[in-house]
Amino acid sequence: MAKKVVIDPVTRIEGHLKIEVEVEGGKVVNAHSSGTMHRGIESILKGRNPVDPHVITPRACGVCPVSHAQAAVLCADDAFDVNPPENGRILRNLIQSSNNLMSHILHFYHLAALDYVVGPDVPPFIPRYKGDYRLPKAVNDAAVQQYIQALDIRMKAHEMLAIFGGKMPNLCGTVPGGVTETVSVDKIADFLWRLKEVKAFIDNTYVPTVVAVAKVYADYFDIGAGCKNLLSYGVYPESADGKKKLIKAGTFTDGKDTEFDPAKITEHVKYSWYTDDCGGLNPKNGKTTPALDKAGAYTWLKAPRYDGKVHEVGTLARMFVNRSQNPILVKTAEALGIPATKAFSVLGRHAARALEAKICAEAMMGWVMQLQPGKPTHTPYTIPKEGEGMGLTEASRGALGHWMKIENGKVANYQLVVPTTWNASPRDDKGVMGPIEQALIGTPVKDTNNPIEVVRVVRSFDPCIACAVHILDARKQVKKFKIY
Repeated sequence: MAKKVVIDPVTRIEGHLKIEVEVEGGKVVNAHSSGTMHRGIESILKGRNPVDPHVITPRACGVCPVSHAQAAVLCADDAFDVNPPENGRILRNLIQSSNNLMSHILHFYHLAALDYVVGPDVPPFIPRYKGDYRLPKAVNDAAVQQYIQALDIRMKAHEMLAIFGGKMPNLCGTVPGGVTETVSVDKIADFLWRLKEVKAFIDNTYVPTVVAVAKVYADYFDIGAGCKNLLSYGVYPESADGKKKLIKAGTFTDGKDTEFDPAKITEHVKYSWYTDDCGGLNPKNGKTTPALDKAGAYTWLKAPRYDGKVHEVGTLARMFVNRSQNPILVKTAEALGIPATKAFSVLGRHAARALEAKICAEAMMGWVMQLQPGKPTHTPYTIPKEGEGMGLTEASRGALGHWMKIENGKVANYQLVVPTTWNASPRDDKGVMGPIEQALIGTPVKDTNNPIEVVRVVRSFDPCIACAVHILDARKQVKKFKIY
């Protein structure tokens, strides 16, 4: 007989996620992923000035507000028919990549690593699940020390962002048409010396530590495979029209690489607390009407699908989709002892995140030297009375899209489809599980009272429910729970 295990909330992620699994014969045989707060950003934006979303949407999340700002300004650029000048394009890349580097380091050291590393018996290292901790003492103790060092490196990444973005969180420098900050030799130098320190940490500490953990927990290359369909919107434009990107858009569906087409995105709501007329729509025509008492529903997250199929998003998706464009990616993984054939796994996701950090830090070294002091960073624009826009980018956690319709000079409709809406989605209208739910099936659980294996799978996706949902219904009964 299957035993039900409920983890509510899953800690060391952003926001409130409930995971419910059934364990039979020592393995997960069924899973449900539930976002337990309602998203309200779309409703807040209706009727507002079309330049407001780049200020409001970053408030969806304090970890990746920059990517929301970027998606919002790309959406506005599209609707206003404006492109940033060369300096503006490069500055946007530097601002966004600074935040993504910070987030990758945050995820490994301060969110996920404590599933593998045993620190001293003081917060934040306790409370913890009992059981499966295998690292040799020398590696374990080094990782604990790096926990502290990583805090300082994250601060440096925030400082890099603030040089050109104004502040963090909720930056103010990225705007439709470009960036408000100007470029000077002093700012380039300030950015560059911090970047060198961050890059050195990634190359000499972060990546080697991920490799060290992978060697000890090699069985996690065979756990958490998931749907094996991948989706990337692409990120970091390297041309004026945005078509050429450091990390390209694309999909890997049913074992084949395919071109990405945003018209193939739909959202399902059969098991989500939204009215049925919100389902089956492309986000450009999306609706977000709550239905808290909907029968059979178990989450506030919708179920995005691409070409009618489940797709995982995130660093694994980006790196896998770009494996042919960036051959050094595969060679680097192999040189580090990371098996490319095991990409679809818990450790495959951690490895992809570390490799992406390495690639992006190297690219940033080139971008910052391409800046031209004294040249424009912003292109003026006119807000149309009628129009629509789409802004697609990549947050650290995966594909992030914003869609806007303008009527009578105001926002008539605004929709966000965020990374964790893809990854932590519920079953769709066909009853097919979302990526995290699928990844949990078959996961071995040695002790249902200490389901550390379950949270290792979940945290490998780096969920951010704060992005996916925003408003809590305080009328719901408060539950008692243990926090690990």
